[in-house]
Amino acid sequence: MSEAVAGRRPVFRSVEVGTRAQDWVSLLKPRVISLVVFTGATGLFLAPAHPGVLRSAIAILCICLASGAAGAINMWYDRDIDVVMQRTATRPIPGGRIPEDEALAYGVGLSVLSVVLMWLATNTLAAGILAFSIFFYAVIYTIWLKRSTPQNIVIGGAAGAFPPMIGWAAATGSMSVLPVVMFSIVFLWTPPHFWSLSLYACKDYGRAGIPMLPVVKGARHTRWQILAYTPVLLAVSLLPSVMGLCGRIYTVAALVLGLGFMACAVAVLREPQTAEGVSLVGDKAARRSFRFSLMYLTFLFVALIVDHVLRPWVG
Repeated sequence: MSEAVAGRRPVFRSVEVGTRAQDWVSLLKPRVISLVVFTGATGLFLAPAHPGVLRSAIAILCICLASGAAGAINMWYDRDIDVVMQRTATRPIPGGRIPEDEALAYGVGLSVLSVVLMWLATNTLAAGILAFSIFFYAVIYTIWLKRSTPQNIVIGGAAGAFPPMIGWAAATGSMSVLPVVMFSIVFLWTPPHFWSLSLYACKDYGRAGIPMLPVVKGARHTRWQILAYTPVLLAVSLLPSVMGLCGRIYTVAALVLGLGFMACAVAVLREPQTAEGVSLVGDKAARRSFRFSLMYLTFLFVALIVDHVLRPWVG
């Protein structure tokens, strides 16, 4: 039994400077940050008012710092379960490379810095939404929902959906329909995206006692839920077109990407499996669905930007 599982503090070994620097960066969950920053920057770019290059850069930096701060707090709180999960056991805290109290101070410090800097550089609304997004992810999702309900990622998905609203608010100091729809798209995208991952990481979650949907309700129920969410996501993604907020480029992209996501969900449901829904071929369809979901959100927001730029000529 590991020291973390036994309740004893791990022994922190000395590491090289370069390695330790990489650990501090990995504590921020950089792969998550990249998508969060991109959606936030999209909200800022699409806003009708533009705060200038410097203030825009600061706003994006604040979103980046806030996302990383929430990730660090998440890793600090989840250190006891990370150590028993294969895909997270080598993270800096369970790996014994960063002391847990330093990780918490790091996350809290970056949280305060990001909110104060956003407030000074932009406005109170943007800083307020940013602060709430950190609180939502660190407290409501990580501390409360993640270990208490199989709907954790459904409700908790709101945390990652705030950046477009933050970017828009940073530019305008107000809120509008389009950033709210962008929030809704990311919110509805999160469950099928994360449940695809949870299908092939089910044993890890089970060992850690995390009530992810396939652990509690079974793999087959999860496959149906993934399929159920994708047409709803498609419908919501087309709202900007229906409401006249976007043009043809976005409409075509949203339709093609949405149908592609639905096809992935159908493939997940039809994959060879046992009566309980456990894959007989290594969850290949779920892995493809997870990878496609990342491309889906990226390309959908790229389409928003391209449509915004070319709409005067294309319509």
